Amino acid sequence: MSIQFKSKQGGMSFLGLLFVGGLLAVTGVIGAQIVPTAIEYQAIHKAANKSREGSTVAEVRAIFDRAAAIDNIESIKGKDLEVTKNGDKIVVSFSYQREIHLAGPGYLTLKYSGRTK
Repeated sequence: MSIQFKSKQGGMSFLGLLFVGGLLAVTGVIGAQIVPTAIEYQAIHKAANKSREGSTVAEVRAIFDRAAAIDNIESIKGKDLEVTKNGDKIVVSFSYQREIHLAGPGYLTLKYSGRTK
């Protein structure tokens, strides 16, 4: 006498598949909106490093504005930079925020700040 066990197939239901697909789609849409802001942050940091070549605050801001025009930076301008001197080195720091509209009254706020070394 042998006993036979019924094997059940495991898997995902159609509703589970729709839920996971919707979650991946929403994550992809939000990620696609965040990536350009992160790329712009890298461009701002690069322009801030380049602007350290100036010897006065006005020169530093002018160099940053020229680099910002080339890299299409719109979140921050040269007048928004904080230019200080640490010993004999010029230190350029910046901070700004970007808002991404999600749905209805919901926004995702990204705060960026950086400083040259």
